[in-house]
Amino acid sequence: MTETTKTHVILLACGSFNPITKGHIQMFERARDYLHKTGRFIVIGGIVSPVHDSYGKTGLVSSRHRLTMCQLAVQSSDWIRVDPWECYQDTWQTTCSVLEHHRDLMKRVTGCILSNVNTPSITPVIGQPQNESSQTIYQNNNNISSKPTAAKILGKVGESLSRICCVRPPMERFTFVDENANLGTVMRYEEIELRILLLCGSDLLESFCIPGLWNEADMEVIVGEFGIVVVPRDGADPDRIMNHSSILRKYKNNILVVKDDSNHPMSVVSSTKSRLALQHGDGHVVDYLCQPVIDYILKSQLYINASG
Repeated sequence: MTETTKTHVILLACGSFNPITKGHIQMFERARDYLHKTGRFIVIGGIVSPVHDSYGKTGLVSSRHRLTMCQLAVQSSDWIRVDPWECYQDTWQTTCSVLEHHRDLMKRVTGCILSNVNTPSITPVIGQPQNESSQTIYQNNNNISSKPTAAKILGKVGESLSRICCVRPPMERFTFVDENANLGTVMRYEEIELRILLLCGSDLLESFCIPGLWNEADMEVIVGEFGIVVVPRDGADPDRIMNHSSILRKYKNNILVVKDDSNHPMSVVSSTKSRLALQHGDGHVVDYLCQPVIDYILKSQLYINASG
């Protein structure tokens, strides 16, 4: 397959990220590596979408903290960004509605007509305070390269989201933008296939099999219309899990299971283990969380006395 005939993918991970771990970041990396190895896909970006505060999970810290920790965790990545839309809504959003929001946003911002999006970015994607007087999304500057790199496209989507799709929250807002991003109004585009796939661990896939936990109509949309990339965790067997759900069996071809090292060291890392390590002063927390996140947690005194 040529680069233009491959399916271009954006990986979207929803969850508490309470806190975000090295395992979450490695999940993105493992999924991207696997999809590229199939020869059928090009991953142009990843999105971390923390859940709304009203999700009600025990021990869930404020989205203000979770967003900051997520931003710190991906600050060195040139293809993963944090999206605040879910946290900024009036109430909790279903995974289905989050996927639909991002699909609609992509259609509005890009028209799903992209070109050369597989070109590596030479500029890291960084976090910046949202500036109300920021420039128009599409500019015409013949002195700047018009190639819409993955970071450029994701940066523009994030910029547009902050500008037109988010209700202003009572906190400082951040968006991830590529400072050199410029799509160019005179650029010639070439239509390609772009898909947003839900990225998850096998534990979330297993939750699909719990009667009454998920709305069946939502499951039909998530698996049937979007598709899922599953990264196995804790030795779980995704194929066995899928056999326990009629909907998962029906759309089995839309479920891509990452087949790499089943004993990957990050497959056992979890937010729960990280919180327990913090509460007990366990030095192994450095194996679970990146240092900027640990520093932020200690500075903000998060989880230390929590029971969640």
